Amino acid sequence: MKQLASFAAMALFVGGGALAQGQPGTEIKNAARGGLQDRSARSAPEALFVEKCGMCHRQMGMGTVILARRMPPALAMLEQRNDLTVDYVKEAARSGIGNMPRIQRGEVSDAQLAEIGRYLAKGRP
Repeated sequence: MKQLASFAAMALFVGGGALAQGQPGTEIKNAARGGLQDRSARSAPEALFVEKCGMCHRQMGMGTVILARRMPPALAMLEQRNDLTVDYVKEAARSGIGNMPRIQRGEVSDAQLAEIGRYLAKGRP
């Protein structure tokens, strides 16, 4: 019986005690809980970006989250930047940069990557 009481006390402690009781200041909430990533596109180049890059480089993506720690958060979303060039996008994708792994031609062809680069560069070379 002592073991059962000890187990119950430990379960209450490990389970959070006050957290399980819902006392103010003890509940941890996930800010993105219930949120869905925007997968919409208004053009073929944007659709390609969403398909090949969006899982990491749209809101709530790991790439966006990591970039927001390293630079002003407004620059973390690649689609909102105005300093990207086609060559930079291609080089970053093929070589990898920071935590981003290299993207192989089997995943994204050279033609697809050039189209994504033009989309992100917004007409800049």
